[in-house]
Amino acid sequence: MDVIPLLRSVPLFEGLSDEDLESIARGLNRRSFRAGEIVFHQGDLGDSMYFIQKGDVNIHLPGEDSRRISLKDLGPGEFFGEVALLDGEPRTASALASTSTILLELQRDALERYLEGRPQAAMAILRSMGQRMRRNIALLDSRAAKNVEEEFQKNLSWSEHLADQVAELNGSWKFILLLIVLTALWCAGNSSLALFAPLDPYPYQFFNLALAILVALQGPLIVMSQNRQAKKDRARSETDYQVNLKNEVNIETLLREMAEFRNETQERLERLERPESPEPVARKEARPA
Repeated sequence: MDVIPLLRSVPLFEGLSDEDLESIARGLNRRSFRAGEIVFHQGDLGDSMYFIQKGDVNIHLPGEDSRRISLKDLGPGEFFGEVALLDGEPRTASALASTSTILLELQRDALERYLEGRPQAAMAILRSMGQRMRRNIALLDSRAAKNVEEEFQKNLSWSEHLADQVAELNGSWKFILLLIVLTALWCAGNSSLALFAPLDPYPYQFFNLALAILVALQGPLIVMSQNRQAKKDRARSETDYQVNLKNEVNIETLLREMAEFRNETQERLERLERPESPEPVARKEARPA
């Protein structure tokens, strides 16, 4: 996999030119890991991020008795560890090579040397970080659940409304019965028995032309409606993802608060159950009678 497209896919490097990406690529270190080998542990000091060039990596939280909690599985073209690259804080999770993996490591020192030579690139990186922070804040502060149908109906133009109505009419018995009745009336009205000089005599060429035009117009309108339905499905999936993500954040917050409350309650119970040490009583010396 080419390194430049891999770096371009990273949101942290959005807005950088190919020359800037090539400069960053020269500072990458190629590292290989066997299947089952740990890339880094939770709590390790973070000073680099990784790009997956080949293989798979599992991001997890260590658990008791080797029962780890899997957070995400990453494949070629994805990246991880970008937060530690910026703040240098300990790793918040562990990374394990699920298969034979080749990673491209970007050290903080290499990024700092690059930014010293190109300070204008730091603004693009900061702009990308700001956009990601705004998206996360908007996700947490706003109500994630929304009516996708209502949102789509608000933004539809008259032509899109017309395409949806045509697609809905074409897929109904109403349209079939209407077409049968219209065909029968046209054939009866243009027969030699009804009129001496019919406008469209048999084989009804004008009526066949009108049907052909109708069919030609129906096709694009139906495809337009189907494309809009596909967009609506994608928007519904995105809404479901945002709802699930926000629920996960809220659940993690509740679990953390419950754990803190449990620990505080346990400490208070231990202090209450702990017997108070009796004060030492001074012995009176016995006086001789």
